[in-house]
Amino acid sequence: MNTLLTPLPKSTPLPRYATRLLGAALSAAAYVVCLPWDLRNRAESPGAINETSPVTAPGLTFLTLSLLALAAYFGIRDRLAWTLLLVAAPPATLLYISFDTHPTQDANAWPVAWAFFTLLMGGGALVVGAVARQFGPRGQGD
Repeated sequence: MNTLLTPLPKSTPLPRYATRLLGAALSAAAYVVCLPWDLRNRAESPGAINETSPVTAPGLTFLTLSLLALAAYFGIRDRLAWTLLLVAAPPATLLYISFDTHPTQDANAWPVAWAFFTLLMGGGALVVGAVARQFGPRGQGD
């Protein structure tokens, strides 16, 4: 149990990079599982004015909790820059690809939406990681 919370910068290279790779994979998997690939809004029924989105509140909640838990874990174990890269970068990359690969663009506002959500994920990862560091082992060699 003690090895699950030891600082990663002080561990040997194989466990260090395996843990980081697993963290990035879990972050990407949480995004893929929780958010649908095609994020465009759809009409509720043919000819309807109201639109519906495939993004659900439970999916968004689970994604948020998953990313916050990963940010806390890597905030305790690793440097903040790694926390940002491992937790926020994979979902931000997948979101960008999802927006960019639409055959027809819904609107030209998707770059602004992508930037906003990327900043939100990155800021959240940094804040949670910094707070979690206060509860981790001291002397992590930053």
